[in-house]
Amino acid sequence: MTEKTGFGKAPARDRRRFPGISSRAYEHPADRSALVALRKLSGFDTVFKALSGLLPERSLRLLFLSESVRVGETQFPHLHTMLRDACYILDLEKVPQMYVQQDPKPNAMCIGLDEPIIVVTTGLVELLDEEEMRAVVGHEVGHALSGHAVYRTILLFLTGLALKVAWIPLGNVAIMALVTALREWFRKSELSADRAGLLAGQDLRASMRGLMKIAGGNHLHEMNVDAFLAQAEEYESSGDLRDSVLKILNVLPRTHPFTTVRAAELKKWAESRDYQRIMDGHYPRRDEDKDASVSDSFRQSATHYADAVRTSKDPLMKLVGDIAGGTADLGGKLRDKFTGAGAGAAAGGGTAAGPEGKAGATDQG
Repeated sequence: MTEKTGFGKAPARDRRRFPGISSRAYEHPADRSALVALRKLSGFDTVFKALSGLLPERSLRLLFLSESVRVGETQFPHLHTMLRDACYILDLEKVPQMYVQQDPKPNAMCIGLDEPIIVVTTGLVELLDEEEMRAVVGHEVGHALSGHAVYRTILLFLTGLALKVAWIPLGNVAIMALVTALREWFRKSELSADRAGLLAGQDLRASMRGLMKIAGGNHLHEMNVDAFLAQAEEYESSGDLRDSVLKILNVLPRTHPFTTVRAAELKKWAESRDYQRIMDGHYPRRDEDKDASVSDSFRQSATHYADAVRTSKDPLMKLVGDIAGGTADLGGKLRDKFTGAGAGAAAGGGTAAGPEGKAGATDQG
């Protein structure tokens, strides 16, 4: 069951509240375009849930009820307060059930078909302080507000199914194709939920600390935000095309983007005009969702990717930009990047492969 938030109760500390906010306000362009298109399909949710009838949602609820601790006024009351607070700030009328699950690995998820359930592990509860945890709870409430729980549940189900039918070649290929597509979408949805967490907590430093702890454990005195963000910069720009391909292969099995990348993306959004407009009270409302333009959403997504390719320092993305721009001697550029001969060619008076050849040489020690 869910409960009403009781909006008359003030939040734990003074922050801006966002009455009627639509998830479109904080969704990453790639995430938003897919969800807007799905929402515009009449009856899609009904059909989708009917096709998902085999999913063991009732089993999941009974499992958490019997094997985990349900958060409430008498159990983990500080988490209960944070949950109600996040729902208050993001104007989510029904408070999802939350469970704490015994698991030393820090993790949280929002799952469910008819009603979302938020699950956090003991490892996460023990790792984060109050404001860091507030951002995580807001992150999961953002998933609930965006309707991500349904697709996350499908992903969990298909991942398990893929393991069971791995011995059936064609069946496994078809399922893994769906899993790969869902993972790609879910990685983008995590960037959206990070933004929701920032809106709920309204403390960028706490959000950054939480991501750093997830990456490096409870050793903040040994970590530095600027150095952590520099890792994301080095990750994006270092190496040659071989490294770019390895980055793609490394991320494919993951449901979450790499932590340094999440931190850099969140900081960039927090410094953007879009974030400031939301904080000033100018944001899309849920009652306007039915009038949202699919073409505008796809246009925003296309613009985002075009800008990402144009400004990226990743060797593969730079090459994509060169192809789009009609760079001459493309065959030579490909050969130089894959063989690592760019720096030598540049020294010998060749084309502009030199900078890429040196990209990974910076020592961040």
